Amino acid sequence: MIADVRCRWQLLLLLVLLLLSAETSARTLMPTPHEARIAACIRQASGGHAWLEKTLWGLRDQEAGWIGAEIANSNGTHDLGPLQVNSFWVPKLAGLLRRKPTQVRSWLIDDPCFNVQAARWIFLNGLSVTGDYWRAIGVYHSPTAWRQRRYAASVAHHLKQRFGARIFASHNIDR
Repeated sequence: MIADVRCRWQLLLLLVLLLLSAETSARTLMPTPHEARIAACIRQASGGHAWLEKTLWGLRDQEAGWIGAEIANSNGTHDLGPLQVNSFWVPKLAGLLRRKPTQVRSWLIDDPCFNVQAARWIFLNGLSVTGDYWRAIGVYHSPTAWRQRRYAASVAHHLKQRFGARIFASHNIDR
């Protein structure tokens, strides 16, 4: 009788674990409304360029921000929104757009498409200045060379995870 009760408990525990596993898998496969919105913004910002869409996904996966994010950094800046655009860029973007910095900051935090477009601009500006894809990825993160290299390696890891090892075969992400 004791063995029968133990067996039932083990079966019940196994069933609960399987149900929890299935629920976790379903959540992983079904994006939240926020994630679906960010994905649509990434598609739009890429303008049909697969390499740019993959790049934005690499930055997104590395940064892992969310709509409404405002994360303080030790240097007094903040990382804002889904692609964690650093507040360092707010005055520059405000000047380009002829908008108040407070408005641009608010957009970066709460408007995922504005946030993704700003990330796109920062990356493409870095690409224009450096002429090098991986340096531009690094510039997105930091002006410091060793931080750029470390960040680019981490983004490369995220790209490989999302798109598979063949992402770097031929010119899948290069222009």
